Amino acid sequence: MSKIINKADIAQYIDYQAPPTNWHQVNQAQIDQFADCTLDHQFIHVDPEKAKATPFGSTIAHGFLSLSLLSHFAEEFALIIDGFYMGINSGFDKVRFLQPVNVDSKIRAHATTLSIEETKPGQFRFKTQVSIEIEGNETPALIAEWISIQLVKED
Repeated sequence: MSKIINKADIAQYIDYQAPPTNWHQVNQAQIDQFADCTLDHQFIHVDPEKAKATPFGSTIAHGFLSLSLLSHFAEEFALIIDGFYMGINSGFDKVRFLQPVNVDSKIRAHATTLSIEETKPGQFRFKTQVSIEIEGNETPALIAEWISIQLVKED
């Protein structure tokens, strides 16, 4: 679960490593739905028979599917400032896809809060380093530096 923190304690949470999230299994139905949403129907994602003949041996999740799952995982690793009423995804400073996620693989997120700064009263900018671990694999699926904004009710 997300961790609620007080504004006065922000400095204590720089370099905070959240516990790893729960595992999530990426299945073919999810990959197919993502392909439909993004109009990316490359065979390596949606054709299990053709994908068997590739070096991956099966279909693989889109890199952007793995990246988009950070929103799901953030529900477990996020730090939430007390008084929070809205969060905004502000983008990424860095994203690297390091390892494909084969169909039916289990993945989970690891997150470290790199910085939290109040950019104006009631608005906090978070920079979080995240990685997606693939069960049984030393190389993560991806690493990223995620920028998000939290709007917090003023006292």
